[in-house]
Amino acid sequence: MGTGGCPESSPWDRIPACSPGSGCWCRWIPRELLAARLAGPSSSGSIQSCISDAVLHTRCGDGDANLVSEGQILPLALERGLGAPPGEVPAPGSRIPQRDRAGSMTPLSLGTDLRPLDILSEAVPAGGLARGMRVFQVQGVRGFQLSPARPRALGFPASRLFIHCDRFPEEFSIIATLRARRRPAKRNEYIFTLMVEDSPSVLVGLRYAPDKLHFLFWSQERAGGWQTRVTFPNVSLSDNQWHTLILAVSGQSFSLTVDCSIPKDVVVETPFPASLSVRRASFYLGNRRRRKGVFTGLLRQLVLLPGADATPRMCHAVNFKVATLSVPSVLQDVPARPVSNEVLKYPYEADMKVTLGARPRCSKQEKAQFWFNASRRGLYLCNGSTWVSMLEVQHRLDYVEEHQNLVTNSETMGIEVFSIPKVGLFAAMANRLTPPGSAIYRWTDGKFVHYQNIPTHQAQSWKYFTIGKKIFLAVANFEQNERGQEFSVIFKWSRRKAKFLAHQRIATHSARDWEAFAIEGEAFLAVVNHREGNNHNIDSVIYRWNPRTGLFETNQTIPTSGAYDWEFFTIGPYSFLAVANTFNGTSTKIYSHIYIWLSGSFQLFQSILTFGAADWEVFHIGDRVFLAVANSHSYDSGMPAPSNFYAINSSIYELNITAQMFVKFQDLLTYSALDWEFFSVGDDSFLVVANSFDGFTFSVNSIIYRWQGYEGFVAAHHLPTVGCRDWEAFHTAEGSFLLYSSAKEPLSKVLKLKTT
Repeated sequence: MGTGGCPESSPWDRIPACSPGSGCWCRWIPRELLAARLAGPSSSGSIQSCISDAVLHTRCGDGDANLVSEGQILPLALERGLGAPPGEVPAPGSRIPQRDRAGSMTPLSLGTDLRPLDILSEAVPAGGLARGMRVFQVQGVRGFQLSPARPRALGFPASRLFIHCDRFPEEFSIIATLRARRRPAKRNEYIFTLMVEDSPSVLVGLRYAPDKLHFLFWSQERAGGWQTRVTFPNVSLSDNQWHTLILAVSGQSFSLTVDCSIPKDVVVETPFPASLSVRRASFYLGNRRRRKGVFTGLLRQLVLLPGADATPRMCHAVNFKVATLSVPSVLQDVPARPVSNEVLKYPYEADMKVTLGARPRCSKQEKAQFWFNASRRGLYLCNGSTWVSMLEVQHRLDYVEEHQNLVTNSETMGIEVFSIPKVGLFAAMANRLTPPGSAIYRWTDGKFVHYQNIPTHQAQSWKYFTIGKKIFLAVANFEQNERGQEFSVIFKWSRRKAKFLAHQRIATHSARDWEAFAIEGEAFLAVVNHREGNNHNIDSVIYRWNPRTGLFETNQTIPTSGAYDWEFFTIGPYSFLAVANTFNGTSTKIYSHIYIWLSGSFQLFQSILTFGAADWEVFHIGDRVFLAVANSHSYDSGMPAPSNFYAINSSIYELNITAQMFVKFQDLLTYSALDWEFFSVGDDSFLVVANSFDGFTFSVNSIIYRWQGYEGFVAAHHLPTVGCRDWEAFHTAEGSFLLYSSAKEPLSKVLKLKTT
């Protein structure tokens, strides 16, 4: 006799068959029984029913896991020589199962209509919440907060999901939507576990650590009774944001997709077991049956989908971070208008606090808290350092007035405005002259006041960035130091001394700009090298942060031509880096390039013809993505000189999703434009251009353009400037401001935006 009471002499067919919605994935069935069942019915529904019944009620052998969808019943009938049932026509390319010499049937490809098994919903009692569960709403999305006090209360027997078969599927996907809190380093937290009673071993589990995600499984026959751990590095979840994870498992292959970005694939020596028993096992939410390692964030979705990779099924939503396959009803949105006078069926808490009265402190402790300003009728959210307007009476830009004349050490080539938590708002000036160097100013009593001097060598720009709790400020030096060495310097903020100190020197060549960014949890810093001697066609460099040494190391070089600017931006799960190429040694009419991050490096995505490009500015208006280039002058040694080298169109490009490229949206006449700055006032969007020279004088009006929808950007305000080099927009408690630097005089100006 075979196992399960089946006669040993009976031949077996190894077919992937399943009753839709049954949760069963046993794949053995008696060949004689199958033939008898298939010979009788004439409709596809009956064929399916017979196969399903046979699988459900005649499970012989241990039957490791596989699945079939409704679309595979017809090919099975065709393989049996029954032909298509009335009204059924096999689809082109339908796969008919083939037999090997032993008479076994090759498993069929998986369908997409398999029933998801909602682990999270199973743990929620009907009409209420389990003990140790609370519902919180954060960023407009609800999730469960799990208490560490009673971990066993957050469990349930696996038999409630595996009704007909006590085997875990061999191929499956796990979908989880969660919001992890920032936590101390080296802390591990469990998203879920599957454990046998009276055993400390984890049969299946998902655990995350700082910048890592671990998938755990037990394989007695393959790993000698030891637990196997599959690790996905560089997975950053602890940022107080919602994320959706899709883990696909098939044999030795494991694939993780975070927020529908590029999958991370891992192949290990030990495959996931083909027959993993779940008898006497239970699922536990956010723990491994003890208080240590309990998940401290919010959990919204936890689904087991037997079958193939669930990524195509999930990654079609607008918001990838909260893509939904199945969530408990208590977490779904309530109707805007309650039925009759009933109260909410599932009360929930908002993880926030609203403060009234005078402007309160905004620091890390107050992050995500609200302040209502009664005088301005505005609601503000603390982002950890400043109050951000969420809802207020919308203002419109009426005019611009001078607020402060800021005398600088020398001509200023660039500005960087930034905020240090618990310290204040600062502006770093990139000053041309070496002594006394560049200055940093702090916003005090509604004005910028000198704070610190830093030695620089014809500084061109500053870049402020953070890595974890570390705060940095990088300067791009254009000239050599007094020893004939050419370095740009990264400074680090000292909390003890409350100032910036030199941290790392990097060899550069007439550096113009730094750009800092993060991809997949790793920090990068890109420098624009303008020229080396008289050679403008040189490499610019992208550096990667090494957390072990605490230094930046060369990661990639990209050829550039007299480059001025890097601009990093993201669109959905993709990361881009645009370079503004200015001069190739003979002409300013050259291509600037946009690169896309693929397979661990930047690769060319699109080239755009520019004319002495000095700056890229990316911005969003609604769901539309724009990229503006500042063209500085038109010169070609092999062409006749134009009437004016400097009166030239700068262009705005818009991303065309269908064409997967940026296409020209609008041209604007500019005068040796060196910078664009995008900002908003109320519901209105604006672009301000830094016009520096019209061919005759440096006293040129820079212009603020207002977004007019169908008309594009229309000139709204003309601002007198002298050799304008850079614009920065910023907001304080006193209002909204613009700060511009002059490359021709040691004077920068703060302008206040007056609204009505």
